[in-house]
Amino acid sequence: MSANAPHLAGIADLIGDPARANMLQALMDGRALTAKELAWLAGVAPQTASGHLAKLLQGGLLAMTAQGRHRYYRLAGPEVAAALEGLMVLSGAAAPPPRRLPSRVGADLSRARTCYDHFAGRLGVAIHDALLAEGHLQPAPGGYALSGSGEAVFRALGVEQGAGRSSRAALRPCLDWSERKPHLAGELAAALACRCFETGWVTRRKDSRAVDLTQAGRVALASALPGFVCDEPDALNRRAGMPPPVAA
Repeated sequence: MSANAPHLAGIADLIGDPARANMLQALMDGRALTAKELAWLAGVAPQTASGHLAKLLQGGLLAMTAQGRHRYYRLAGPEVAAALEGLMVLSGAAAPPPRRLPSRVGADLSRARTCYDHFAGRLGVAIHDALLAEGHLQPAPGGYALSGSGEAVFRALGVEQGAGRSSRAALRPCLDWSERKPHLAGELAAALACRCFETGWVTRRKDSRAVDLTQAGRVALASALPGFVCDEPDALNRRAGMPPPVAA
């Protein structure tokens, strides 16, 4: 018997449970979800879901992020998603679990908003994703550091790297509660938001955290970041069937 056989059997047992399989499949889009949301998707009681999640964490299939009073669960890495996708091909499964999460998060807030002093929603996630995909961010203690090309991007947008003056990390990922993917936080993210407001690339709304990306802002960001795309509809706003996602 192969030395890896017991571990392989254990992983197969974890994935083979229908409730756990539904939880894993629900996380295939890269989002992070709460235990309550995963319980709903799996069709089990919250206490039962907690037991399943503990096993998936122990088995290395999930990772957990604590933010505020909430805990968010996501797949442990792309290799887990690849394995699940392979199993889905073998099983002939092509659709997500029958239950889907709803969202009563306002469409405007999901599209673009401020999160304290930086951008969140699809706008914030799009900036983060473009910087990361184009190699402008490098892992650093407490968050990210700008690569040489990243410094050039921020300079092109009118933000100098020396804009960070406090003890806060200059750049760090912050899990977005509507998109369930990271947006960019930190001193430089705040400086970028300030620059966008100063130039009119992004405009504020009265009595709301929702903001609007103007056409000039779209052009400026896309010019500095060719990978910047902020047009996709919020997938959560298409889901229905349970109470809305919690906000951290």
